[in-house]
Amino acid sequence: MTSDSPDPCRPPGPRVPHGSPGPELLGTRLRHLLDRLEAGVEAVYADLGMDGFRPRYTPVARALAAAPGPCSIRELAQATGVTHSAASQTVAQMAKDGLVVLAPGDDARRRMVRLTPEAEELLPALNAEWEATSAAAAEFEAELPYPLSRLIGEALEALDRRPMRQRIADRAALGPGPHSYPVPGAGG
Repeated sequence: MTSDSPDPCRPPGPRVPHGSPGPELLGTRLRHLLDRLEAGVEAVYADLGMDGFRPRYTPVARALAAAPGPCSIRELAQATGVTHSAASQTVAQMAKDGLVVLAPGDDARRRMVRLTPEAEELLPALNAEWEATSAAAAEFEAELPYPLSRLIGEALEALDRRPMRQRIADRAALGPGPHSYPVPGAGG
């Protein structure tokens, strides 16, 4: 195949420089970035003899360790900056891995979470890893033209103002064309 031949695996559209796809691959590239960042942290956990410990566990473990007692999943979600659903999923996996124990709260809807003794034994290594990872993340951001943590915060704020679903529906409703689709409730 010559360089002028079309790539049969490439979707139609304007060509972008290799390694620099545009916004059409935003989600895919963000997942790839997150996978690479998490793989590096998981390798550190393995080096520390903590095979199977997941990076998403650390903020929850640290929040529980800093709390005066057990925490609700809602409190953990707020402390770690994730949704209630994400916190619930992480806690469920941590419970399965023997790192936390769940108990009923004051009412039947609330579940309280506390670390197991096995998880508490990991805290010194987790705290040391957290400090090293924070320093490495700052070094990584210094290599970028714009701090990734700031960009992520601004991106989340933009999605709070106008969710992606609404953005897609608005673009699709702009009129007939090869890429438009019926929008529920939009008539036609």
